[in-house]
Amino acid sequence: MSTTTLDPERQRTTTVRASVEKPRRKGVFSGGALTTLTWVLALIFFAPVAWMVMTSFKQENVAASNPPAFFFEPTLDQYKAVISSDAGPYFLNSLIATGVSTLLVILLAIPASYALSIRPVKRTNDVLFFFISTKMLPVVAVIMPIYVISGQLRALDSIWTLVILYTAMNLPIAVWMMRSFFQEVPGEVLEAASMDGAGLIKTLRSVLIPMVTPGIAATALICVIFSWNEFFFALNLTAAKAATVPVFLMSQMTSEGLFLAQLSAASVLASLPVVLAGWLAQKQLVRGLSMGAVK
Repeated sequence: MSTTTLDPERQRTTTVRASVEKPRRKGVFSGGALTTLTWVLALIFFAPVAWMVMTSFKQENVAASNPPAFFFEPTLDQYKAVISSDAGPYFLNSLIATGVSTLLVILLAIPASYALSIRPVKRTNDVLFFFISTKMLPVVAVIMPIYVISGQLRALDSIWTLVILYTAMNLPIAVWMMRSFFQEVPGEVLEAASMDGAGLIKTLRSVLIPMVTPGIAATALICVIFSWNEFFFALNLTAAKAATVPVFLMSQMTSEGLFLAQLSAASVLASLPVVLAGWLAQKQLVRGLSMGAVK
């Protein structure tokens, strides 16, 4: 009785083919289940925003009803009340503080991030740690010296005080973000620009900045969000002249009571500028936030 022995190479091929053809085990979540779970979580997080928008179209008695009213006659009275109030100066102050501080942050962060990424020095890591360490200090711990210094300089209730503070607040984050974007620029591009006789300013203006424009847009949008929503400095360092939108929203809570519908309408109007800015820059934002993610 003879025994047939398989060729070793053929046996190895058969084993590999069997392992490949073996059905893969599905993970805990399949594609459809993971998509459904993502949508459920997104709707849960979006529910308060949707409720705020819906409340802004109610009358005050309907907004304060218990149980809540889901079916009602929509009205624009709350938006008319907010627009006809003295909300204009608050929005103008927020626009100035946010726009000017974001512009200053970008102008300062571009050369700083270039120096820390393209031409690093011996103490680059120490400089980066110093930048980010300024974000570890609670804002409430520095409000007293800032208030005293601003008072001595007669800079209280000044929009330019907020511009300086917002610039200092957002600059560390901007430097860290833009440094990762500059590190994605191939070294060969800089070498080619140097061989063509381009100096530092021309290299920045004509080569680097066009390549990292999505990153600059993403950084600017994050600075806009942080500055527009900032409340603590605006509350403690401003009064009547330089108060911003978050202070205006707090002023809707009076001793006469909490007007939910009007507060919701004011909150929707206060959120629109940032939402529109994010919607207009969404392509640049997605590209910018993904530039430094994968090497």
